[in-house]
Amino acid sequence: MIRKFILPVLLLFSLVSFAQQGSASPYSFFGVGDVRFKGTNEMNAMGGVSILPDSIHINLQNPASYSSLKLTTFTIGGTFSATKFKSYNGSEKAQRTTLDYLAVALPLKKFGVAFGLIPYSSVGYKLKTTDDVNEIIRRYSGDGGLNKAFLGLGYQLNPRISIGADIGYNFGRIETNSIKYLGIAQDGTQEKNVSELSGLSINIGAMYNRKITKKLDFYSGITYAPQSNLNSNNENNIFSIIYLGDVTPIPLDYLDAKNYKNTVKLPSKFSIGAGVGESKKWLIGTEVSFLGSNTFSNRLSNVTNASYENGIKYSVGGFYIPNYNSFSNYLKKVTYRGGFRYEKTGLIINDQKIRDYAFTGGVGLPVGGTFSNVNVGIELGRRGTALANLVEENYANVIISLSLNDKWFTKRKFD
Repeated sequence: MIRKFILPVLLLFSLVSFAQQGSASPYSFFGVGDVRFKGTNEMNAMGGVSILPDSIHINLQNPASYSSLKLTTFTIGGTFSATKFKSYNGSEKAQRTTLDYLAVALPLKKFGVAFGLIPYSSVGYKLKTTDDVNEIIRRYSGDGGLNKAFLGLGYQLNPRISIGADIGYNFGRIETNSIKYLGIAQDGTQEKNVSELSGLSINIGAMYNRKITKKLDFYSGITYAPQSNLNSNNENNIFSIIYLGDVTPIPLDYLDAKNYKNTVKLPSKFSIGAGVGESKKWLIGTEVSFLGSNTFSNRLSNVTNASYENGIKYSVGGFYIPNYNSFSNYLKKVTYRGGFRYEKTGLIINDQKIRDYAFTGGVGLPVGGTFSNVNVGIELGRRGTALANLVEENYANVIISLSLNDKWFTKRKFD
């Protein structure tokens, strides 16, 4: 069944990931944009805790988990996001619907192989500032983002320990525009920057589990992604324009375009977590991630009001299944998830540290008599601050994902 869906969905997802504008945040101006990927819906609904070696769900955060899969698994997830932006100058609202990830994993005895595509970051903002004294109006906009295609391998050393690694190819295009003009005149100037980004990254991981008592299990996981570099080919254009409100500006006189190359450093990331639970019944765990953001470099060299420090994220969460084997009561077979995460992003703007936190929850709904399921999650959070002429974002995300399971490479007894 899965094989009939994979190719057309992969093609559709590839097209949509290039076309969609996955962010409306003004913070997506910095670096490579608003980093969206926080794991699959199942893990995200638990606050981002990713220590469980699941047999029917792909854990994209720790490649060691691939070896725990028992069936070929296909997963796809998307988010509807509603955000309210608040500042001293007023408030605005925005909505976005995006695809978050697509992946396929295949169990091969003690090995597990996974591959897929993830929209890693998004740029999407429209801002306006007004200097009433000099009657100068400035408008800023940007779109694009970074995508990641990955291939991973996990291996089970023994029933307790698994290791794994995945390699990703990061690629994307980001375009930003800034327009400056006088309120009493139609003529203005526009600066357009286009960056083509590409580069490799790697993520390695390990998982450990053991019995504590007859029913109680201990789980732990660790991942490390070293600092990686992106090659950025940039083009800068400055020209005069006729600006007529929301109509596309009409270019007049161009200066010679400037083309240059630079390197964008993506920060290293180290995560470690642990938890306890009863197999196919419940789990409670915690995880902490350290981000080496102080080495991060901006895509554009003319950003002066932003700097970076090392980031850190704390996660706590878990799940509960009333009765995994229930035949008479569907609600008892549902997986109930919940969690909380708090993150110091490492981004500092106008001397204000940008923080992000959210309460998360969700349910896993079994499909028929199979191991496949539909997962619905919700995320309620806040990012940023309205201090220092910045923006506070209050967001509500509804995440829906599909996990299909099937057995491949099994010889038929009957045709």
